[in-house]
Formats: sequence, C-alpha cells, structure tokens
Amino acid sequence: MGLLLGLLLLDHLKVVTYGHPILKAPESVTGPWKGDVNIPCTYDPLQGYTQVLVKWLVQHGSDPVTIFLRDSSRDHIQQAKYRGRLQVNDEVLGDVSLQLNTLEMDDRSHYICEVTWQTPDGNQVVRDKVIDLHVKKLSVSKPTVMTGSGYGFTVPQGMRISLQCQARGSPPISYVWYKEQTNNQEPIKVATLSTLLFKHAVVADSGYYYCTAKGRVGSEQCSDVVKFVVKDSSKSLKTKTEAPTTIQSPLEVNSSWSWTTEVDGYIETSAGTGKGLPIFAIILIISLCCMVVFTMTCIILCRKTSQQEHLYEVTRVHARQTSDSDETMRVDISASGCACEERTSWSLGNNYSDEPCLGPEYQIITQINSDYTSLLHTVPPNYKLLATKGKNVC
Repeated sequence: MGLLLGLLLLDHLKVVTYGHPILKAPESVTGPWKGDVNIPCTYDPLQGYTQVLVKWLVQHGSDPVTIFLRDSSRDHIQQAKYRGRLQVNDEVLGDVSLQLNTLEMDDRSHYICEVTWQTPDGNQVVRDKVIDLHVKKLSVSKPTVMTGSGYGFTVPQGMRISLQCQARGSPPISYVWYKEQTNNQEPIKVATLSTLLFKHAVVADSGYYYCTAKGRVGSEQCSDVVKFVVKDSSKSLKTKTEAPTTIQSPLEVNSSWSWTTEVDGYIETSAGTGKGLPIFAIILIISLCCMVVFTMTCIILCRKTSQQEHLYEVTRVHARQTSDSDETMRVDISASGCACEERTSWSLGNNYSDEPCLGPEYQIITQINSDYTSLLHTVPPNYKLLATKGKNVC
C-alpha cells in the first residue's frame, strides 16, 4: 500500500515538473539604431493547455511596466510611446515574439515575455522569460545590387526595369549610383536613390554600374560592379520572322516555324521545329484536288453539250418552218408571174436561212399577191398599164 502511494506521488511530481509548456527566448538581442528588431519568444503547445494571456513588460527602474497585453478580447498597447511601432505575432500558435520598429537609444532595457495557460484540470500556469535589448549605431554593410525582375542583368530594349542597391545598418542610409566610362575616365553619377529605374531601357543604357552606401556610423561602402546589357529586340525579331516559314514547293513543307510573345513590353522570339506532313497526307491532298478539277471539267462540258443540242434543235425547227413557207411562196409567186430570179433568192441550197424566219409574214404576203392576181384579171383594159407597173413593183 505504501509502495502504491509512493508511485502516485512520483507521477504527480513528474507532471508538475515536466508537463507544463516551456518558454524559449534568448538572453539578449541587439538591434540597429533607427532600425527594426525582433525579440523572439516561443513555446511548444501541449495538448490540454490553452493560452489565455500574453504580456510584454519593460523594466523601468525597480518595477516592470506592461507595454502589451493580449487577452480573449483583443490586443492592447498600454504605452503611447510604443503605439504604431510595436506588434506581437499571432499567426503561429506558440510564437509570441515582439516586433519593435524604429529603435531609439532609450529603448534599451530588460524586456519580459510572460504567458499564462489554463491546465486540463482548470488551473492556470504562468511562465516568463527576460531578454536584454541592446541598441547600437551600426555601420553600413557592403551593399548588394539586385534587379527588380526575373530577367537578370540582360533585358530587351523597351522594357521597364530597375536596379536595387541594398545595405544594412543604422538608418538613414544614403545611396549613390555610378556608371563606369571607357578609356579610364571617371565614373559618372546617374542617381542618388537606392533604386536605379529605367522606364524604357535602350541599348545606350548598357554598361557597368555600381552603387555606394553611407550611414551615420562608419565609412562609405561600395558594391561590386555589375554588367547591365540591353539587347535590341527588333533585330532579333526581324531575324526570326524572316526565317523560312513558307512552302518551298508543292510537295515540300517546311519543318520550322517561329512565333513571338509579348510579356510586360518584352518581345520574346522563339523558334520550334516540327515534322513535315506525311507522304500519304500529301498524296491524299493531291488526289482530292485532281478529283475536284475533273468533276468541275465534266460539269462544264455537260452544260456546253446541252446548250449546243438545244441550239441545234431550235435551228432545225426554224429551218423546217422556213422550208414550208418557201414552198408556199414559190407556188404563189409562180402564179402571180414574178421573176424566177426573185423566187430563187428566197431559198438557200441547204434549207437554212441567214435571216430570221418569218413564216406567217410570208403567208400574208402570198395571200395579198393572190388577191392582187384575181383583181388583175377583173380590171378593164384601161388599167393594164397600171397593173403592169404594179407587177414590176412585185
């Protein structure tokens, strides 16, 4: 029985000693004057333990002063001095680090991170850590040069791009951009900002650039020289577009092509290679073309043949009508005593007429001649002379 009680007591002591969350923080942190600093404070979340309160305190004199409080409602900044430049991380559970911006020399002090949890049995556990903050005037580090895009230091003409000079140290930091000259001449100053901007890069902007950084503390620092190249994209585009992209012969298809894309004012030209059309596809295309031509030719010939047959039929009908009218007129003219030469002129040797056939008109004329002949036999002798003249007219 005594042994069992001993084991239960040992287990309880183990939970008290090792079962609560433990804060982790460095003993001291150094931040740059006029710069920003992050004071770490973290813990490993445990199952059953709920965070209920977070405090950050600053040691002023003998008593610490609360500058930040986080409870179940919201965050509270207790001191006006820190408003607008203090914030505590709330994105990751177990991370309550303090971010302090624009450090001043009087921000040097002892900072206390304090966290309160509720245990599974309803009690509360408080843990804290003390971190010393040191504020120093840091000299400027060696600046680095980067581009504001993913193209590196070689860009096409007309593109908007910037070169950025970055250095660490106590602000304010002043930057100057230089461009080297040829023939060992002195570099020329091109900008006095941390960013060198080219709104529309041209070939003349190509060259060697570097920047310098100077802070309140320490000496001026100089970056490495970088080579900036602006390519004339119009020439490369013209070369690509003049590449063979047309069919060389009726049976030969070019296997290369080119295309262009424009991204942020940068015209990229790229070429791809492909395989020509298979031979069976070419043969199929030629066969289809021949079939179309043959079909069209047959249709045209059939239409012409149909028109000719129709014309021949019409001509034969007209010729038959003309022949009948000519025979009738021969009989009537012979009866009326007209000259043979005039009779012969109305008919052709092969029963075809050069003039339009007017069968009904000829019949009317024949009837008139017949009536005239009957009247001639009934006219008195006094009018023979007049009749003879009329006959000549006929």
